[in-house]
Amino acid sequence: MRRREFLGVIGGAAAAWPLAAPAQQPAMPVIGYLGSASSELSASAVRAFRDGLSEIGYVEGRNVTIEYRWGDGQNNRLPALAADLVRHRVSVIAAPGSTPAALAAKEATATIPVLFQIGSDPVAAGLVASLARPGGNVTGVTSMNTELGPKRLELLRELIPAANIIALLVNSSNPLVAESISRDVQSASRTLGLQLHILNASSERDFDTVFATLVQLQAAAMVIAPDATFISRSEQLAVLTLRHAVPAIAQFRDFAAAGDLMSYGGNFTEGARQVGVYVGRILKGEKAADLPVQRYTKIELIINLKTAKALGIIVPPSLLARADEVIE
Repeated sequence: MRRREFLGVIGGAAAAWPLAAPAQQPAMPVIGYLGSASSELSASAVRAFRDGLSEIGYVEGRNVTIEYRWGDGQNNRLPALAADLVRHRVSVIAAPGSTPAALAAKEATATIPVLFQIGSDPVAAGLVASLARPGGNVTGVTSMNTELGPKRLELLRELIPAANIIALLVNSSNPLVAESISRDVQSASRTLGLQLHILNASSERDFDTVFATLVQLQAAAMVIAPDATFISRSEQLAVLTLRHAVPAIAQFRDFAAAGDLMSYGGNFTEGARQVGVYVGRILKGEKAADLPVQRYTKIELIINLKTAKALGIIVPPSLLARADEVIE
């Protein structure tokens, strides 16, 4: 080859290098986010999830993309939304805060990693083989909030000793949680000598009927079961409990902060953050089967003293001393 031709070949190749380089850049990973509620009502959970991602070095829009799908409080929509994320070939599916969302994602794929955050037992739900060795493509975070139903009932009885008729609010479209907590709280109510009425609300459209029934039953207080539909509508439920003068206890601080009498359970946003951390680790190459289910065990008792005063309830000093936070 002549020298001039050789230089021409080298020059042509060099000119082509900048054009070829972009095609060699790795594609930005896509996370599928499956939420049971709406984007507006899940804002705090999404922020916590992004915080967890950032701890591992992933920032939405910079080096990772997130595809959001929202059930808007209708659990029957979740299977189709999960299937849609699978069709989009996301790298991983996050389902923070909802057992139905986690189950829908697991049913939709056996290969894409699924990271959940739930308040029930993931082994009993069929999500994982065990907490230490999940196996398969699913792992996540649990606070076991369903197990705390009897304790919430005890706290209500301690605060309102004259109460003998109590209601339990569940969501029948979340049968795993509804049946488990109904069974446990029913057993605890018999031990305490209380009459328990189990009421159902599958969506916010049922709330008015539930509270009308509470008045008819002359229920002295209510336990709100762990459920994403209720969590995302904590403010609406708090307004109704105050309007109808029904002291209520739920699992997360958001309920007490919104105006319910008490909350007793784990920290919801901390669970969402931990899911973000796990998603980041999956994107870096770890496998869901090798990541044990994280169980955060810190339980917080929050008492809304302002609500107690509005309802004419005197909180015993011994209970105030045990509270992690008193809202005044």
